[in-house]
Amino acid sequence: MSRIDLGLDRVRRVLGRLAPDLSNTRILSVGGTNGKGSTVAFIEAIGLAAGRRVLALSSPHVVEFAERFRLDGAPMPDAEIRDALIRVESARGDRPLTWFEHITLAGFDLAGRLRPDWLVSEVGMGGRLDAVNAVDADVAVITSIGLDHQRWLGDTRAQIAREKCGIARAGRPVVVGEKRRPDGMVETLAGIGAQPKLAGTDFRWRWRRDQRLTIMLPEERLEPMIPGIAGRHQGGNAACAALAVRETAPEIPASRIVEGLSQASLIGRFQRLCRCPDVVADVAHNPAAARVLAAQLKRLPGRSYAVFGVLEDKDAAGIARALAGVFERWFVVSLDAPRGLDASAVIRRAPAMAARRAPEALESMAEALAAARAACGPEDRVVVFGSFMTVAAAFEALNIRPGNPTD
Repeated sequence: MSRIDLGLDRVRRVLGRLAPDLSNTRILSVGGTNGKGSTVAFIEAIGLAAGRRVLALSSPHVVEFAERFRLDGAPMPDAEIRDALIRVESARGDRPLTWFEHITLAGFDLAGRLRPDWLVSEVGMGGRLDAVNAVDADVAVITSIGLDHQRWLGDTRAQIAREKCGIARAGRPVVVGEKRRPDGMVETLAGIGAQPKLAGTDFRWRWRRDQRLTIMLPEERLEPMIPGIAGRHQGGNAACAALAVRETAPEIPASRIVEGLSQASLIGRFQRLCRCPDVVADVAHNPAAARVLAAQLKRLPGRSYAVFGVLEDKDAAGIARALAGVFERWFVVSLDAPRGLDASAVIRRAPAMAARRAPEALESMAEALAAARAACGPEDRVVVFGSFMTVAAAFEALNIRPGNPTD
């Protein structure tokens, strides 16, 4: 089973053998560079508030594999997921599948058997050739366009945008949350024949002074709310989700959309894991996400201390530059994971970390958290970030279950 091998031919052939019945299920596919998981969670929460049966497929998981398959807001039983994976293994025959393709096909198989009202799928990488794109989305969402996975998607935002636009379908809506759209993106969607709904033109969002969010949709204004997933950058993701739902099910009352956005939750998105001092986990793993994290931290009182771990194919230097001057100290941890980068190598790659004080290399998450927490004062916080695997290591080191952060 290969790790990354973009292409849809083998996925569609196995999907044809599985033949899931999705005829009565509305399909929403969410792509983009950052914000995909949050947008899926917002759509999922709105559906639940409106009484819909929702199957959400997201990736990667943070702690438990079953996080990738959520039915009505809860991870599915391991036995049902295992059976779906076995059915995919049987259906593929001698056709090779990547790990992500196998998992995605299992999700489609489950959807065909469970027949939910909505299937909300998070695109893994790119869009055009991603396994999620083997089924046609009734509504597509593209949250943002940034530089990530350049080895497979291209070296410019314009190239990456073309790949992500591949999840759109002719005659169907595609919600675009990226305000700074790369050259050619709108033209690509027009060439597909999709119906683009553009941020800043067709829908908007605005934060009020009381930290409540107002969303303006075509011919509709949603009442101010506090989104359930923290961070001002979540305004755009919440707005994308609201419009995607409105395009999917125009009959849903606005009050249910507001309720869902307010109740949404997601592991590892500026999530406080414990107090005294606060330990905050965020899966930011590219420069664009790091800039959002920096803006969030600059609004908080006290000092921030970084616990940073990153994978070898990520832009550690760019992440550090985006956060230069934000942290009082950096504690860099070696990731014991495939593609995990040694702490000393991270420090060599990212000189911006040394702006105030030389970063400290530590071998384990437990050591890094202990050192960072010991440095904190009563108004300070520890911020764990750099990878989903970094956040997962923090959950393990703190002995915290995903749904049960401590106080």
